[in-house]
Amino acid sequence: MTSGQGGNPPGGPYGPPEGWNAPPAPGPQNYPGYGPAPSAPVGYGAPQPMERPTTVRAGLGAFIAVLVLGLVSSIVTFADFDTILNAALAAQGKSTADLGVDEESFVRLVLIVGVVIGLVMAALQIMFIWFAWKGRNWARVVLWVLGGLGVISGLAGVVSPTPGYPGYLTGLSLFSLLFTLAGVVLLALKPSNDWYGFRKWQRMTGQG
Repeated sequence: MTSGQGGNPPGGPYGPPEGWNAPPAPGPQNYPGYGPAPSAPVGYGAPQPMERPTTVRAGLGAFIAVLVLGLVSSIVTFADFDTILNAALAAQGKSTADLGVDEESFVRLVLIVGVVIGLVMAALQIMFIWFAWKGRNWARVVLWVLGGLGVISGLAGVVSPTPGYPGYLTGLSLFSLLFTLAGVVLLALKPSNDWYGFRKWQRMTGQG
């Protein structure tokens, strides 16, 4: 005689009685307060991804053009410095003898000092342009300051040119003034501001 325990389903070997439904299989239990925490949206609070805009490319290109024009102007000036110096002094009714200095020594000293200062300034400007190209906002601010000073001095030179200053150097100064003004304006436009803000966010989040 069987005891009803074992492998037989309810109702004996003949199967379950009519109308009998098997209980549902136990499923996972949901306990209040133990559910997974909702995750934040991907990219929440992140600025819109963007490539380097045309305003930044053109603005820094304008500053590179100013650098090139400055180097050309310096080379031309140094190549014929004694003539330019004598013409400037003659326009004021003076000469190097009136200043109590030897002309050759004076020209040599000014050329050496000018070359050193010009190389240092060119190197610094290249460094600022490079960091601004990489998205460093402080470098853009430095270029703004240098550009503003360049615009002021350029306007003063155009309004009151130096006596004896050659016309072709005045033309180079005018082009340099226009490029400087264009660079300052382009780097201040909204696309440039948005890109520098995006680059700052990338560095803060370890993506830059």
